Amino acid sequence: MNVLKPHLRMSVETLLARGVGLREIARRLDIDRGTVRRIAATLEAKTPGVATDGQAVADSKSRPLATDFGDGVAANAPTPATGCEGAGAEQTGPGWPPTSRASMSACEPHREWIEDQVRLGRNAMSIYRELVDRHSFGNHYNSVKRFVGGLKQADPERFDVLEFPPGEEAQVDYGQGAPTLAPNGKYKKPYLFVMTLKYSGKSFRKVTWKTSQGIWAQLHEEAFRSFGGCVSYVVLDNLKEGVIKPDLYEPGLNPVYAAFLAHYNVIADPCRVRDPNRKGTVENAIQHTQGELKGRRFESIDDQNGHLQHWEDRWASTRIHGRKKRQVMEMFLEEKPHLKPLPVDAFRLFTQGFRTVDDAGLVQVDGAYYSALPANPHSRVMVRVFDADIEIFSLMGALLRRHGKAARKGAFVMARGDRLFNPSRETTRILNKIDEIGPETAALAQAIFARDGRAAHRTIYGLSNLARTYPCADIEAVCKEALADGTASYSAIRQGLERRAARASTPPLSLRQSDPQIRPITDYQAFWDAHTLNKDEDSSNDHVIH
Repeated sequence: MNVLKPHLRMSVETLLARGVGLREIARRLDIDRGTVRRIAATLEAKTPGVATDGQAVADSKSRPLATDFGDGVAANAPTPATGCEGAGAEQTGPGWPPTSRASMSACEPHREWIEDQVRLGRNAMSIYRELVDRHSFGNHYNSVKRFVGGLKQADPERFDVLEFPPGEEAQVDYGQGAPTLAPNGKYKKPYLFVMTLKYSGKSFRKVTWKTSQGIWAQLHEEAFRSFGGCVSYVVLDNLKEGVIKPDLYEPGLNPVYAAFLAHYNVIADPCRVRDPNRKGTVENAIQHTQGELKGRRFESIDDQNGHLQHWEDRWASTRIHGRKKRQVMEMFLEEKPHLKPLPVDAFRLFTQGFRTVDDAGLVQVDGAYYSALPANPHSRVMVRVFDADIEIFSLMGALLRRHGKAARKGAFVMARGDRLFNPSRETTRILNKIDEIGPETAALAQAIFARDGRAAHRTIYGLSNLARTYPCADIEAVCKEALADGTASYSAIRQGLERRAARASTPPLSLRQSDPQIRPITDYQAFWDAHTLNKDEDSSNDHVIH
């Protein structure tokens, strides 16, 4: 049995003599209020007919204090301890305040106004401040605090009963499962996922070791598949897997969770912060499940999930609902036709992040490089990584590229049109360009590349650019001659095209019968006639001589 130390007992009696209340004495001395009450009762029994608190306080101001040391002698009594006669013989002991009194709070005159403020949801401090400002309240804040606390205990919070049509709402939350043997050899409590249909109370339960954005969405999908349909709304609290930015007006959903809900055409309805009563149905379902798991241990996570499934089918869904007074499975069969149909394809899980496009127009994902064109270098893009492929989006949500996942780290995944010039990859592009000129030119280019290899890039690149200056027909003719002669070089082709161009630029000759620079035909006839006459004369002279 604990005995109060003498100096504390003496202090209690002194404060009681001064008229200090029991609560204040217990607070000052840091002792139990019941101990103070017992001491006061003992003193009252010793001194019957004690005065009220107010009288005790008044008397304490006009008489010296007395302290009982256990032998009944007052240490500060005005009468000498020798018991001499005189005034001391008529002195009586000090009056002690009663302990069981109906004390009235200083806030009692303002009870009606304070009750109205409490119903409005105001706290004790704001009520105290207004009492001081408007009603000239002269007591301390603790008096208001105690009075308001008593009102709240007498007027408990009221809760509404939420009812929804079949198939409209489901509530979801995490709890803790039963201890299960973990991979490290220790027993741990896994996460307990519960989704409950609001109308029927039918629940889906599953435990998992880890939680993440993908696992949260996957558990939702398994729940919808088990119910055979979707609801219109899912009510959840503000855990990070579902809500990344709690907000009263525009909560920010996790992107994976938002994409999942859009795939199933379901709308999320997060609770207000610190308002778990909005999803009281699933809270009760978690407590119901934990009551079933209490005292159990499982050797694996599959064992616990198997037990939960058996319990749901055999007992939980066949029970009579405590408030609705109907069987849960009966109400679920009534609700099931109202669930929305499931989509044909399951939701593809992904992880989302942001990347910066490098100088080559690439982004790095898990050690591999993927083309992000037409995004500009040094710009930010959003990347979604699926099981077999990745998708690259602009920050505005427009899809830029979709690639299959690279087989190894360090690989480059680019379309042919995304590549800039590179000698090791340029041959195919140039030969495809030469094919547009004609078959003879293409055959010549193939012959040059077969002969010179990658060093022939310059020659065949020059052949492809000849189409900018010369007609394709001329190029084809010259290349055909070069193939026949074996002169497969860029310079020979260029010279042949220049000669053909020169011949094509020389105008054709035109014969004319008359011109200022041409003599008339008669002049030529006279010349020939004169020449013939002179020749005949020379011949006759020669005959005479012989």
